[in-house]
Amino acid sequence: MEALLEVRNLEKHFPLQKGILDNLLAKQKQFVYAVDDVSFSIRKGEVLGLVGESGCGKTTTGRLILRLLEPTSGDVIYGNQSIFDRSKEDMRRMRLKMQVVFQDPFASLSPRMTVGAAIRHPLMIHKLYSREGARERTLEIMEKVGLSPATFLYRKYPHQISGGQRQRIVLARALVTNPEFLVADEPIAMADVSVRAMILELMAQLKQEFDLTYLYITHDLATCKYICDRIAIMYLGKIVEIGSLEAVFKNPAHPYTATLLAAVPVPDPKFKRTHPIPKGEIPSAISPPPGCRFHPRCAIAEERCRHEEPALCEMGSDHWVACHRPQKDGGPVVFGG
Repeated sequence: MEALLEVRNLEKHFPLQKGILDNLLAKQKQFVYAVDDVSFSIRKGEVLGLVGESGCGKTTTGRLILRLLEPTSGDVIYGNQSIFDRSKEDMRRMRLKMQVVFQDPFASLSPRMTVGAAIRHPLMIHKLYSREGARERTLEIMEKVGLSPATFLYRKYPHQISGGQRQRIVLARALVTNPEFLVADEPIAMADVSVRAMILELMAQLKQEFDLTYLYITHDLATCKYICDRIAIMYLGKIVEIGSLEAVFKNPAHPYTATLLAAVPVPDPKFKRTHPIPKGEIPSAISPPPGCRFHPRCAIAEERCRHEEPALCEMGSDHWVACHRPQKDGGPVVFGG
């Protein structure tokens, strides 16, 4: 299948902010290695889940893909052209096709704009409709995402409606320009548990209706099985495993992936976990450990892991892992029915 987007050796290193005196006395400038040599592709019409703990670089990767941040090095190819080679005006036109849903809908909505004005705003920026035409398009997309009655909610402000409705607003705002690619950054993290299933179902429905391609960023592997076609596991700025949903869930080859899967809650009070919990905490992204970045917490690490960084190697059809001791038969992971 044709790749809609390709990420090639993408890196983003943020200079460590210090005081004036510390900067003058520092022998060497320090960086936060947020994204470090990340490569993957997203096929047209698929949903790629980017999964990992908080602080692993998922959101930074999503922002780099949309060029909301400039990279330290690497490239993102969209439409057979690097997005970093495009002019400011070119990128402005590309925003019609590349949109984002941020994690916190309340923070990403202006308290001074009504629901209708917030959703309509992209249409006015890109001058796609007349004022009346933009209003009709806005009401139409509001009904499609379940903001009903649209004419009533159109005049409301974000603080006057529920969290679930705010999540639908940011979805509507992202879809109003009829994009083809959407970065969904933890789109259900701020929603109540009872609302999450409805948001995921709505996203799956909208994907079919609008022929969308998603980068679905999450820390919760459990939700991936309901919407994702492929999964990329990220740890401390690097992709450690990537593959089809079935391959990753049935045969997790990296010990970190197996840990994430084993940590998913199971609705059975008698269930006992047998998988070891990683020791310690995530190392600092300022001075990541040499070799495999997971080795300080890995139960099966060997001497080689401490010095030699593993490359992504093919484990099977559409399944790659960066590990010196990949689990060749991790066994199926079952949870939540």
